[in-house]
Amino acid sequence: MKATQLLHELGQSIWLDNITRDLLKSGTLKRYIDELSVSGLTSNPTIFDHAIKTSSDYDASIRDELARGKSGEALFFDLALADITQAADLFRPLHDRTDGVDGWVSLEVSPLLAHEMASTLREAKDLSARAARPNLFIKIPGTKEGLPAIEEAIFAGIPINVTLLFSREQYLAAAEAFIRGIERRLDAGLNPDIASVASLFISRWDVAVMNKVPESLRDQLGIAIAKRAYKAYRSLLGSPRWQRVYNAGARPQRLLFASTGTKDPKASDILYIKALAAPFTVNTMPEATLTALAQHTSLGTPLPADGGDCEAVLAQFAKAGIDIAALATQLQDEGAGSFVKSWNDLLDVIKSKCAVLNPTLKAGG
Repeated sequence: MKATQLLHELGQSIWLDNITRDLLKSGTLKRYIDELSVSGLTSNPTIFDHAIKTSSDYDASIRDELARGKSGEALFFDLALADITQAADLFRPLHDRTDGVDGWVSLEVSPLLAHEMASTLREAKDLSARAARPNLFIKIPGTKEGLPAIEEAIFAGIPINVTLLFSREQYLAAAEAFIRGIERRLDAGLNPDIASVASLFISRWDVAVMNKVPESLRDQLGIAIAKRAYKAYRSLLGSPRWQRVYNAGARPQRLLFASTGTKDPKASDILYIKALAAPFTVNTMPEATLTALAQHTSLGTPLPADGGDCEAVLAQFAKAGIDIAALATQLQDEGAGSFVKSWNDLLDVIKSKCAVLNPTLKAGG
């Protein structure tokens, strides 16, 4: 049996961390759904930047958008929504069959709005309404500035994928924003059944400390961080506060493991997939990691609900001079900065394509 199916039967959802028009047109995404147990999809500015930059698949649509007077961010979101809604329709049967637990796709608000709660909320509402799909998550970074927007979006009834979480503490802050939004809906007499996932990034931890710790600790930090967050997640699921809202009709916010492609050439191609196998969670993986997983026929031991050896491992990193709290803040800041750079690169690519496809326009149009 393929390891993809084993992971599915364990109870962990496999989502693809990629979207391109070719994946949709070629039938590849449909094949992944049918054959590799893929049950959702995530996107981000970097993914769209690469897709539009390296392909001519979007050229005809860009010409049409130009003819309608669109440019810049408005043009991009039209392109992205066309892809995202098509993917959402592919996953819709699964979404319906699981009563909204699975079958989700994700689209991110502009990273340039990271410090503007009102603008973030306004764009989240706009994208959700324009997509008009019940299985669309709007991605909002779980930064200090993003947390109020997450709470307000949940209160407004918008399903949210909280992105750019790197530690237990950042996860707990995101979970608190989610449950406050749900509790406010209950107090207002509104339906509390609003879905959400909290995305914890894994591999960037190991990249950050690769040359700063003993060889014996290589590729262990991200997994230890994940175990610590998973323990907190399981505790929240069983807490009286969360069980009260479940009893009132809410659904749990699921923990999602992101950035799970192996970065170390010396390590297994499914290092993080095997280590983070756990029921009622999501693993969103790059396409190369997904296809590598399909070549395997076994998984490791499921993630321990009590966090296993995570604290002992993290103590070894502390002894090696790694300040976990400071590094978590650094990684989140760098991640937010990286998305802004990708966003600006994406808009530059669109400007350049517009100039090529419509020579009457200048590159800045």
